[in-house]
Amino acid sequence: MPGEGKMARPSKIRNVLFQFLDRMKITDLKTYLVGADEGAAADRPRGRNWLFLKIFTDEGVAGVGEGGGWPEIVEKGIHELKPFLVGENPFDIERLWHKLYHLLHGHGVTGAVRGGALSAVDMALWDVKGRALGVPVYELLGGKVRDAVPVYGHANTPEQALELRHAGYKAFKCRPQVQTLRALREAVGDTMEIGVHCHAQFTPASAVQLGRAIEPYRPIFLEDPVIPEDVTAFAHVAERVGVPLATGERFATKWAFTELLSRKLVALVQPETTRLGGITELKKLAAFAEAHCVKVAPHDGSVGPVVEMANVHVLAAIPNAFYLEHRYRDVPWRYEVAPGAVPEKNGVIAVSSAPGLGLDIDEGAAARHPPRKAEDYRYEYPAPDQTMRLDTGWK
Repeated sequence: MPGEGKMARPSKIRNVLFQFLDRMKITDLKTYLVGADEGAAADRPRGRNWLFLKIFTDEGVAGVGEGGGWPEIVEKGIHELKPFLVGENPFDIERLWHKLYHLLHGHGVTGAVRGGALSAVDMALWDVKGRALGVPVYELLGGKVRDAVPVYGHANTPEQALELRHAGYKAFKCRPQVQTLRALREAVGDTMEIGVHCHAQFTPASAVQLGRAIEPYRPIFLEDPVIPEDVTAFAHVAERVGVPLATGERFATKWAFTELLSRKLVALVQPETTRLGGITELKKLAAFAEAHCVKVAPHDGSVGPVVEMANVHVLAAIPNAFYLEHRYRDVPWRYEVAPGAVPEKNGVIAVSSAPGLGLDIDEGAAARHPPRKAEDYRYEYPAPDQTMRLDTGWK
């Protein structure tokens, strides 16, 4: 047959497209710091804020990303990186990730600050690439394995849990109190999965007591019962408790998960994608977790709509996705500042087929919600005797 055994020749259109992509250059970066708090109380300086980034190119294609960790500081870091990105080809995502990572290496292990800057840039580059090619990001990651991503919420009272169930949720997590978990399980029965989040507040001994006490109520995971950086402490709990352990939101690199995964100490990883290093690193961590039979449920409780869409695209393209954390009742302007972001409906977020990440930044809406001053808040944070608890979490 004609052409048998030969590779098809690329069309002229494809050649033009590749030349266009090969010539594309980054021309500018712009950041948007958006207030995401309505209340008077806060647990961090200036409360909860979102940091969005837009990367512009000479071909008129722009992409958006989101950086976390410490948004106000990360924003400054992103602008320090601008001279090292302008003039680069935005398609070289892996190379640019390593360039920026090593460029910042001289500052030491800056954790979430370096991770936040890398994450914002990385997401925006994936968005540029998807938009330029006219395909959603999940297609660049291997294609879809699911059309919607299930989310889990937060509830500490039976009323809150039943509200989530009425909204279509199949899972939520609660504070580490035995009585709370018992009341929640009695309220929802076996119709919902319940996780328990400890914020690393317990000693290894008390975490074991807590874990054993909640076993009868069948929690789906016990998150950060001890300081996750202390792998020995995690192992102490994992070997003595029948509840699957989970961790990840505090980590700023994929390497932080290495020993926990290789020693089979966790059943679920919960990376914060705005700290981890973006889509590139989340996809790599998911593959590493899959090799160890571990599920992925990204942290998403305090961050914004841009990273939520990035998480959705990755979770749509991996086999070991579990749930995506989601704030059920967020500030009213969540979707106003990011048109195109897909809201949760009936406990899932549908995977958009729009090019790139499928959303944009509304500059006017972002400007209408600036961060508040530090002195505008009443601050609440754990006292020293609450950070290494010896109680069992009964009350």
